[in-house]
Amino acid sequence: MMQVELKKSRRRVADVSILGTTQLHLRNPYVIAWWSATVPGFGHLLLSKYLRGYVLILWEMVINTQAKINLSMVYAFTGRFEMSKDALDLRWMLLYAPVYIFAIYDSYRTTVDLNKIYILAEREKAEYTTFQISPLEINYLDKRTPWVAVIWSVVMPGMGQLYIHRIVTAFYLLGVWILICYQSHVLEAIHYTLMGDFTKATTVVKAEWFLFIPSVYFFAIYDAYTNTVENNKLFDKEQSQFLKSHYQMQKAKKILKEMRV
Repeated sequence: MMQVELKKSRRRVADVSILGTTQLHLRNPYVIAWWSATVPGFGHLLLSKYLRGYVLILWEMVINTQAKINLSMVYAFTGRFEMSKDALDLRWMLLYAPVYIFAIYDSYRTTVDLNKIYILAEREKAEYTTFQISPLEINYLDKRTPWVAVIWSVVMPGMGQLYIHRIVTAFYLLGVWILICYQSHVLEAIHYTLMGDFTKATTVVKAEWFLFIPSVYFFAIYDAYTNTVENNKLFDKEQSQFLKSHYQMQKAKKILKEMRV
């Protein structure tokens, strides 16, 4: 019966699969655009447009490092403007701007469209699956603590997503974080800092990779927190809808029957 309902509905607000829970909810277009400006692809991940988001993040890392954009920014921030200009590779630089602007525009436009679709989907009140099981995984709607997701993301980006069962995004962020840490030598810098060798710590760091760290780190925290909150809302909404459809109407019918008697 549930499958028949899902097929007839034009729109649904959520889908629970073994790889994660994907849902529609209202978002601020400016917040999504801001995350896309931070790193192209982050805004799309927040919209659950995973394929586009994953590709754009990889594109950002490849083109940015080849064009030496982050390295040029470091020189500019430290007042070495001539070195900043010389560091840029124009062959790669001219490829960067169009896709960067498109990522911001597309995430903003998509957010506006998905907000409209969400409103329509809410009016339809279509049913959706709340439990999935396979030989490899189990996923189900459940309430989780947002701050626990934040703590795990602080410990290691990607773990907060794993806590709320966003499997693909969790391991993607974890892989990106490991790559950035390895290429930037940030763990070595932390080691030398703890040992008191500050000169060695500053020279070992690769600036073009190090500047990716704040964006990825804080995005992982923000994404884990917001999705935990929205998953909790989805759980409450599904419970309310289930109780109304299975019990409230029966009670009303019973009352009407007693009144007729």
